[in-house]
Amino acid sequence: MKNIAWIGTGHMGLPMAHNLLKEGYTLHVYNRTNERAKPLESAGATLYATPAEATVQAEVVFIMLTKKDAIDNVLTGDQGILNQLRAGMYVINMSTISPEEAKDFAEQITAKGAMYIDAPVSGSVAPAEQGNLVILAGGQTEDIQACQPFFDILGKKTIHFGEVGHGSSAKLSINLLLGISTQAIAESLLIAERSGLQREQVLEMFGESAVATPLLAGKKDMFINNEFPAAFMLSLISKDLGLLTNEAKRLHVQLPLAQAADQTYREANENGKGELDLAAIWLELQERHADQS
Repeated sequence: MKNIAWIGTGHMGLPMAHNLLKEGYTLHVYNRTNERAKPLESAGATLYATPAEATVQAEVVFIMLTKKDAIDNVLTGDQGILNQLRAGMYVINMSTISPEEAKDFAEQITAKGAMYIDAPVSGSVAPAEQGNLVILAGGQTEDIQACQPFFDILGKKTIHFGEVGHGSSAKLSINLLLGISTQAIAESLLIAERSGLQREQVLEMFGESAVATPLLAGKKDMFINNEFPAAFMLSLISKDLGLLTNEAKRLHVQLPLAQAADQTYREANENGKGELDLAAIWLELQERHADQS
């Protein structure tokens, strides 16, 4: 399988597609904003005006979009891919969506004779560039195995969680931990600083303790400098926490920390921090304190 249709060239999709291109695959690319895909064209990919056109020659279709509505449009819109699917094709959806949405997409795609894999990823822009993502796969074992060569280029590890939808469940689980952990760092830093401690020393303490993590190391300079260039946009973690809390309601699971984090990130997004890194939750907490002073 050498012909790939790649749909979605955002912060994550662009470097992921580029890694496949570097390994010699033929890429047929569609992105709603054509300009965002130009770097791939310069590297040898072919750009198309519609998802359907990008899919005509493809054996495998990758989808890397941010929202269900965008995926719906790519699948079933006037120029969608659904009518281009053929028996034996693979559709690999690497977007973060709910498990129920993944199952719905799978039903539509398998009705055309194609195979569907939900394979969202754990990792941000730098791991995407380096091919060090963790692929969280849901689908038939033989389908995962057939697509493993792609996953080996995109990531450092593939974890097959089971049937379609389980990859999406895994992604919501790990992003819940990511959101809560980042907010926990910000809250711990806030109370320490308001008590008169120096921010750099507090972060040094965190880094030397049992709670030291790659997340803390990766965000440390953001907290020190109050600058938050997006590795993972706050708007996206807010969207994912919304999906997670809805899934918890569906499963009748009480998740108090998830509900609190969902509210905090949602308000931070509404207050204009959506395009910053999720660590900008620190700014939201600082501003709340300033408003109360």
